[in-house]
Amino acid sequence: MTEQSTDIRPGSAGAVAARAIGELPVWAVVLGWELRRGRQVILHGEVNDRYWLWGRPASFQDVVSEYLEITGAEVVVWWDPLDGMTFPRPGHHERFAELLLNLGRADVGAIGEPHIEDENHQSQNPQNPYQQDPDTEEPARPVSRREASERAGRRVLAPRGSRAALPTDINEALDLARRVVASPLAATAFVFQDLDVALPTGDPTSAEGYLRLRAAMDGAVQPLQAAGKEPFRRNAVLAVTGNLARLPVWLNTEDPRVVPLRVNRPDQEERRWWLDQLRPGLHGVDAGTDLEPLVSATDGLTGWELDALVRTSMLRGIPADHPAKLLNELRFNVRTNPWEKLNREVIANSATALGAQVIGQQAAVTAVAHTLNTAFTGIEFGTSGMARPRGVFFFVGPTGVGKTELAKAVTRLLFRDEAAFARFDMSEYREEHAAERLAGAPPGYVGYEQGGELTRRVQERPFSVLLFDEIEKAHPVVLDKFLQIVEDGRLTDGRGQTAYFSQTLVIFTSNTGADAMWNLVQGAADDLPFERIQEHFMREVEAAFQAMHRPEIFGRLKPGVVVFDLLRSEFVTGIANRLLDQLAESALEDGKIVLDLDRPGLSAWILARMQLPENARYGGRQIRNELEGLRVALAGYVVETNPAEGSRLRVSVNADGGFEIGAVPAIGGADTLGGADPLGTPITPTAPITPTTTNVTAGWNADWNPDGSGV
Repeated sequence: MTEQSTDIRPGSAGAVAARAIGELPVWAVVLGWELRRGRQVILHGEVNDRYWLWGRPASFQDVVSEYLEITGAEVVVWWDPLDGMTFPRPGHHERFAELLLNLGRADVGAIGEPHIEDENHQSQNPQNPYQQDPDTEEPARPVSRREASERAGRRVLAPRGSRAALPTDINEALDLARRVVASPLAATAFVFQDLDVALPTGDPTSAEGYLRLRAAMDGAVQPLQAAGKEPFRRNAVLAVTGNLARLPVWLNTEDPRVVPLRVNRPDQEERRWWLDQLRPGLHGVDAGTDLEPLVSATDGLTGWELDALVRTSMLRGIPADHPAKLLNELRFNVRTNPWEKLNREVIANSATALGAQVIGQQAAVTAVAHTLNTAFTGIEFGTSGMARPRGVFFFVGPTGVGKTELAKAVTRLLFRDEAAFARFDMSEYREEHAAERLAGAPPGYVGYEQGGELTRRVQERPFSVLLFDEIEKAHPVVLDKFLQIVEDGRLTDGRGQTAYFSQTLVIFTSNTGADAMWNLVQGAADDLPFERIQEHFMREVEAAFQAMHRPEIFGRLKPGVVVFDLLRSEFVTGIANRLLDQLAESALEDGKIVLDLDRPGLSAWILARMQLPENARYGGRQIRNELEGLRVALAGYVVETNPAEGSRLRVSVNADGGFEIGAVPAIGGADTLGGADPLGTPITPTAPITPTTTNVTAGWNADWNPDGSGV
């Protein structure tokens, strides 16, 4: 299709056909319609992208200027802050010079009385054809109007930087446009790009410039009809910006003749056309290769990105029938994918590995392991799921039972790097405006340049585990952002930069229903079956989303809901022993002290403490709180007695619940640093071991009690 042979004016058969086969962006057709209605247009959005036009890639400027010319513009003038006024279409600068002359304004270098400058920059008044010769001081020959017009043409073509250059100042350019579009002598179109750069809304002096723009838009008249052409309803004055929010609101809201038009990224039809035209550049593709999976997978890509995708396919040798891998190479630009480096056996044994780190939550661990299997294999329902996160979980259950710990354990298992774990405390997102923190503030607001906390994190580390803790505390508007992430796998920040979540694991945690759960506990908590706990939390979570009028979010998250069991007595000792192991390792590493732990006595004590209802509500976190007293007592003993390196300390609990810490003498009078397990597990000695007398009388006796009583 060529412009010479086809009528593609809005509504014509040519325009419909061009749009039908993808040769013309849909926004360009809409632009033509708005101009025919007599409206002025503010173009915003993807104004720096490439588009397909008449069988070739074209810039935004090429599409707009060429389409304006084809639909009736005799002169298209383009202004931007860098180059000032330019003429993107051939021959339009000469027509512009002639138009200015006909308007009685041959000089476009300043706003004032019309005059023409010759090659020597001597002023010539077209109304007075007789000029004074500066050398002879005699009248020069008459200057004809045709010669004045030719000189005006040379004047317009003068190089930048000369005295004859076109106006670069935005206010002068707007004044000139206002005069030209108010004349019916020719169909003219002025396009002002990046107005927000030349007239920043934060600058009070910019208001005058926008008033000039609106005056030019309002004052534009209908041009005379040229032979063989049907011109616009009115001369066009168009504004172009990447973000509509950077222009004054009143510019497009107070005048119904001024409308905003979003320049969108290529839709499915355009992407199909792009990829079909670039088919020879795709690796391993021939005329019969089906490109529809790739067309669907590239939703949201710009024209530039589509071109880069094709180049990536050839450079990396990735065929088009592997769209997920091809898109990952394009977006993340990495050859090493942590998901691909995972050992199959690691995933196969993930339930065992995770269960060893998160005690007493076998049902939750099993559910997570199953999702990791699908994340590792990449098995999906078609191509629609390729852009979504690798896994989405909703951890719900009592507090302190291992929800956060399981998320960290998954991170260590997958990436072997805890820096890949990112936690977002949703209690900080209670207010509606807090949603801007995730995706970034809009233009003109504080923090716009920094982008969003979440989008910036994913852009910097696309291979991550993202934990959104206590999601029930977030404002409902924040939840809408999450719906976009789990559905589309991407989130665009206030700067227009997109973060892709296809390589992340997304985990939400919630304590919804935890308080009400304890009403189900009749007597001992161990008597409540897990099935009843699971039913309770599923019901409570669904009711919570219904109350927030967000049932669609629950519908999307429901397959990933993982209910955590309450902490049962059989697992209390295991958690306590792990914490005691960590304490013993720290004492050995930092103080070169071996702890001889009375594990049976400590286990009986912690079990008794966790039977108290006020402690049981806080789960495993309360076990740590209880053992915090032991850590404090141990540190106090070390500071007071300053034991030598290699000393062994006996740690136990007395009948009153207080901790007893005392030095254990070496067997045979020798240092016994190597005579105990590094974790403090006592070794059966050949002779009875008793604390020294100094420990009983001067040692750190067990008068510190976890309930706060005592010294």
